[in-house]
Amino acid sequence: MGQMGFFDLSSRYAGLDKSGDPLVLLNDMVPFEDYWDELKAIWRTPPEQRKSNAGRPPWDEVLIFKTMVLQQLYNLSDDQIEYQIRDRLSFMRFLGLGIEDSVPDAKTIWAYRERLAGAGKMKELFDKFDAFLREKGYLAMGGQIVDASIVPAPRQHNKRDENEKIKAGETPEEWEEKPHKKRQKDVDARWTKKHGKSYYGYKNHINVDRRHKFIRAYDVTDAAVHDSQALAGLIDASNTSSDLWADSAYRSQKIESELEERGLHSHIHHKGRRGKPLGERQQKANRRRSKVRVRVEHVFAFQERSMGGKLIRSIGLKRARFRIGMMNLVYNMKRFVQFECGLAAPG
Repeated sequence: MGQMGFFDLSSRYAGLDKSGDPLVLLNDMVPFEDYWDELKAIWRTPPEQRKSNAGRPPWDEVLIFKTMVLQQLYNLSDDQIEYQIRDRLSFMRFLGLGIEDSVPDAKTIWAYRERLAGAGKMKELFDKFDAFLREKGYLAMGGQIVDASIVPAPRQHNKRDENEKIKAGETPEEWEEKPHKKRQKDVDARWTKKHGKSYYGYKNHINVDRRHKFIRAYDVTDAAVHDSQALAGLIDASNTSSDLWADSAYRSQKIESELEERGLHSHIHHKGRRGKPLGERQQKANRRRSKVRVRVEHVFAFQERSMGGKLIRSIGLKRARFRIGMMNLVYNMKRFVQFECGLAAPG
């Protein structure tokens, strides 16, 4: 085995560039440094509040944030991301690390993420990137499409009486006596049914603009919350079109009236009822609307197949809001790079 030469690493990186390293484009096009002030406010204790200056210096905030982006983009656990950063030159270059540099370990990444999730600032970070998209000319155009996707969480094996207390907002007495057990119990996730199948977890409610297919607004709830209950908070008043598409779960007289009051033109699917099936005209209208509404399904499909959106391995609504919010943000980052490289098809 030969000794490593001065230019060997540069040659390796040149080889990655020839193969089209996607992380180079992401790093060049997304303004990660713009997040430094927000992240610093969350992760660093102000000097006047520190008891002493002893201890290990904190990690660079942008480096840790980019590590979380990699985790989401490649669906990696804390242990896996630590290993991959050590092993993959493309990850090291994306983070600005050399072979001689230290790498954040799994516990460090977990601690930083816990702090960020606890601060409840994920939506602010998401909105900051949305403002960047608008500055770059990617305005919300062509109307908006609203939908929700179930994001399962690890199932809880509780007794019936325990579940009843959780639903009532109480904590089973047995758990109070066993704090280690209590920490492993998700009291925020809920059961729901879809197409006759039961799911346990949370929901990712999103608003996608028709023109660019960026996520413009989102909300995270437990899985039992009906899709229509999140609609009011998802509507994007800045969209250049008044058209709104959604599936039949959002169909009600109340919602139709509310949309009309807000000056929006409803393209919500018609809903059949028992003994009152849809007529031919309504079925035809639904098929026409589906050609537009399907664009939001493309978003969920990418998240599930490429970003681990089929399951979140966390406990509690705060962590779920962070992880699902991060998934939505990283999707927008990836979509932005595709547009800038001419790989995304608008319309």
